[in-house]
Amino acid sequence: MATQTQAEHARDRQDPRGANRADIPVGLTALLADMFAVYLKTKNFHWHVSGPHFRDYHLLLDEQATQILATTDTIAERVRKLGAQTVKSIGQISRLQHIEDNDVDAIAPRDMLRELLQDNQRLAEEMLKLHALCDERGDVASASLIEVWIDEAQGRAWFLLEAVRPGPTAGIGSPQYLPRRVADGP
Repeated sequence: MATQTQAEHARDRQDPRGANRADIPVGLTALLADMFAVYLKTKNFHWHVSGPHFRDYHLLLDEQATQILATTDTIAERVRKLGAQTVKSIGQISRLQHIEDNDVDAIAPRDMLRELLQDNQRLAEEMLKLHALCDERGDVASASLIEVWIDEAQGRAWFLLEAVRPGPTAGIGSPQYLPRRVADGP
């Protein structure tokens, strides 16, 4: 029995309006590569962050990495449901990713957060484009999943933005919010 090539299989996945949906798994696979790139960068920064906000940044980055990694399986399974192959190796991820790696020896914590902010904003932008393609091609299921991933990327970006926002720190733990005797010390 002859097996279909991916191109032949893609031709068979035309929607009723005649628009070929084969480019959706290609876009999802590129998104998957970017998600793995952001995941690894987030873990890299999680492992190497230091300084006065170490605990807060360390925990924030771990939470974000966990969320990103959880998304990768859903993306890959969606690609498979569409009848296509997805990433198979680190080498393939590196060829497909649009997010730049960061393997410098030392980077300031706020610079780490700024870089991840930009990466998550870029992910959201790419997902918005992919969502539009899914809408155009009538792939409601992929579009629905992408909406959740956009919200998650925007949520991560929001937390990172607030962490790097310039200006005086005026949070609940800052001296102006502590009772006078605690803020002044013993």
